[in-house]
Formats: sequence, structure tokens, C-alpha cells
Amino acid sequence: RPFLSGNDRSRWATVRALVEHGTYAIDEIVAEPGWDTIDVVKHDEEGREAPKADEGHIYSSKPTLLPTIMAGPYWVIVRVTGETLATHPYAIGRVMLILFNVLPLLIYFILWGKVADRLGTTDWGRIFTMACATLGTFLTTFAVVINNHLPAAVTAMATLYLALRITQDGERRWWLFVLTGLFAALTAANELPALSFFAAVGAMLLWQAPRLTLLAFAPPALLVAVAAIGTNYAAHHTWSTPYAHRSEGDNWYDFQYLRDGKPRTSYWANPKGRSLIDQGEPSMARYALHALVGHHGIFSLSPIWLLSIVGLAMLLLDRDPEWRQWGLLIAAVSAVCLVFYILLRGVEDRNYGGTTSGFRWVFWMAPLWLAAMQPAADWMGQRRAWQIVAALLLAASVLSVSYPTWNPWTHPWPYDLMESMGALAPPAP
Repeated sequence: RPFLSGNDRSRWATVRALVEHGTYAIDEIVAEPGWDTIDVVKHDEEGREAPKADEGHIYSSKPTLLPTIMAGPYWVIVRVTGETLATHPYAIGRVMLILFNVLPLLIYFILWGKVADRLGTTDWGRIFTMACATLGTFLTTFAVVINNHLPAAVTAMATLYLALRITQDGERRWWLFVLTGLFAALTAANELPALSFFAAVGAMLLWQAPRLTLLAFAPPALLVAVAAIGTNYAAHHTWSTPYAHRSEGDNWYDFQYLRDGKPRTSYWANPKGRSLIDQGEPSMARYALHALVGHHGIFSLSPIWLLSIVGLAMLLLDRDPEWRQWGLLIAAVSAVCLVFYILLRGVEDRNYGGTTSGFRWVFWMAPLWLAAMQPAADWMGQRRAWQIVAALLLAASVLSVSYPTWNPWTHPWPYDLMESMGALAPPAP
């Protein structure tokens, strides 16, 4: 089947339900062969939990804004061709992937080329960071599935490019502020911790151009917020997202449903024993270790980001106060997000993003880490020995990116290696 995981099928099911049935409920879709997914919740039409098999409806647990946007082009395809994702999943699915993943990724590469041109001081450094952007990150790996990480990275790159034109070039055209507000807000809508990035960029622009920030940056950001919250309310009849409904007496994840006339229990009612990764890591220290340098490690899978640490230090020590400001922004946003993803998650959320080829929650920060890398790449580009070191780091990163040859919803190579050696054991009860 063309949709490779319950994660992306959950979003595709919402797209289908909106266009084919006019609802966010996906009961009819997930009942079809090949359309099952574990990334679902269940509640009644008032947003109350519905644990019994014969009550309530099933909904995707994913944020509603992206599937709602995708439903627009899908509606056009259905009306023009008369075909649906049920009848032509490969043809229509790949057209949609080109529209929502491939073309935005090409724009991402073009924008990074422009940013590298203005940040870089050597041709070698610019070419190296472009190679990292196009070959060394998991964004290309995830381009074959619908997910929130790739669009967040694209909008983060657009925000970075536009904000640099405002802060570094002194441009004060109103449409630059409008687009910056729009893309910064879309980044936060797709990755909630990216609110820190939105706030940091907004504060920087407010300091430099308060009038344009309030009149041009803020309105489109508010529009995105209304759309994200509004579509969530339309789907779930509550202002809070499904992730907030996991408590005793209000647990949308613990339910029964009917399949082939038989009551079945949701996957998340008892993930223990079903998937080692989904049981959650009880040790915060062990989780931090594997999230940073272990089997799902940011730096073990993508060692090019080690150069970003060096480059970030160079930015923070730069003589130009405006570049120091950007270095501080990247450092602060990175620290906030890493603390949130690694240290502030409960045991049930310490699963490295589930069955996935990398620590996917940080993929959207690739534009910021590429910008931080540029000074280090320029410095290394003037020294042959360090060029070789940089090339080896890139080669190792490309290996990790290429390991899941066709499905990003697979474990990374260090995890498979450790599992084959018997080095992974279920968490203690």
C-alpha cells in the first residue's frame, strides 16, 4: 500500500473523510482494508470520551490544520477526475506528495542556497552546507510520507530567509513582514515547541520595526492561530488537542471499537508488550543518552550537527552584534526545544518518536542548525585536514539518511544493530 505507516495513514484518512464524507470522523475510512491506523482517538459528538465499542466516533489524533489544507487540492482532484484515494491511492497519493512534499522541499533547497550565499564567506563552506541541506538531513527521507516535520522545516527556512532580509539588510517592505509572520506561525502550528522560534523572531522584529511588526507580522500569525484552533474545535468540539485528553476519566486513547462486527481494543490502551519502543523509557538519563548520541541520537545519526555546535560558538563570539543576536536566538530556541522533547516528557512520551528512522521531533530545526554550521564550514574549508573531517561527518550522516531505503517509519541502523546483538531489553515494569 502506498501509505507506509499508521502515522501518515491517520492524516490521509482525515483528508478522505473531509472530502468524501464531509466530516473529521474517520470510522468509515479506517474500516476499509489497508486503511487501518493506530494513531486515532475516540470521543462522542460533544467531545466526551466514548470507551464503549458502540458509542462515539474515531478521529485522527494528529493536528487538524495540515489535513484540512490538503483537503482543498484533493477536493479538486475528486471533482475533476471522479476518482478517489480509495480507487487510485498510488496515482492520487503521489500527486499529492509532489504538491505537498517535493515542491516545498525544492523551495527549501533554493532558499538555503540564498541564505548560504549571504552567510558564507568561502565557496567550499557554501557548497558543503548545501550538500548537508540536500543530502545529510532526514527531510529527504520523510519526503515520501505526509508528516508535519517537513512542512515545519520548510516554513522555518522561509522564516529564516525573510527575517534575515529584514534584520540584516534593513528591508522594511510590508509584505516581508506579512510572509514572515505567516511562515513563523505555520511552523509553530506544525511543531508546537516552535512557538519559541515564533516568539524569538517576533521579538527581534518588534525591537527593530515595532509598527510593521504589529501591523503586518501579527495579523497573518493570528489568522494561522485561529485556523489551527478553529479546525481542532470543528473536529473535536473542544479547544484542546487530542494529546491533552489522556487522563483518568477523560482518556480518548483508551477505547473499544467494532471491526468486522467484533469489539476490539485500541492500541494505546495497553502498548506494553506490543512494541518495545512504545512502552516508553522510564529512565530520563537513558532517554537523553539515546536521544542525543545513542540509537536514535541526533548527533550519532547526523554527526554534521556537531559542526553546528562549533559554528554556534563562533556566531556567539562574532564581532557583529546582529550576528551574535542570531546566534543567541538559535541557541535559545534549540535549548528550549531539546529540554521540552527530552527532559519534560512523561514516560509514555519517551519513545523517540515511535518506530521512526530518527529523532523526528527535531527535524524542523534543520534550517537553524544549517545557519549555525556555516561559520564552522567556512573555517574548515580553508584547511585540508578539516575538509576531510567534515566530509567524513557528512558521509556518516548520508548513511543514516539513506538506511531506510523506502520507508522512513523504520528504526535507524544503530537500533537495528543493538537489537540484533541483544543489547535492547524491555523497560523494567
